[in-house]
Amino acid sequence: MIPESLLSNPTVAALADLATAAKFEFDELTVEIDAAKIAEALGRVKRDLKFERLTSVTGVDRFPAEPRFEIVYHLQSIANKARLRLKARVSGANPEIESASTVYRGAEWYERETFDLFGVRFLNHPNLTRIMMPEDWEGHPLRKDYPITGIRY
Repeated sequence: MIPESLLSNPTVAALADLATAAKFEFDELTVEIDAAKIAEALGRVKRDLKFERLTSVTGVDRFPAEPRFEIVYHLQSIANKARLRLKARVSGANPEIESASTVYRGAEWYERETFDLFGVRFLNHPNLTRIMMPEDWEGHPLRKDYPITGIRY
């Protein structure tokens, strides 16, 4: 849900048709986007709102809640001296979302890290392979249901 007070914000207004929620706390704007529309939202903020820099992509495991994962995009507009956080929620049963690498080339590395540690698949990613853990590693160590001491054999 988008509070009425935020609809006058130009960033929120530009994303209102794609957003499911928005909040402004601690001097930071966060807009939650429907996961199916994340590529469109990222394209819009880069092209129309001039958020030219993607500073990170990461995940949050909300286990046991469903949808289980939040994919978080931190963006920066150097020209406008502004920051923006976009969030999209994806299911734990089939954690996948469109890759941001079609809009921000630098997203490739962040998405590989999120895939490796959380197991979220990024559709249309050019090289979605492990980046931190060995190729033969079983599981995704930042998931809340991953054993704290690791998998024992």
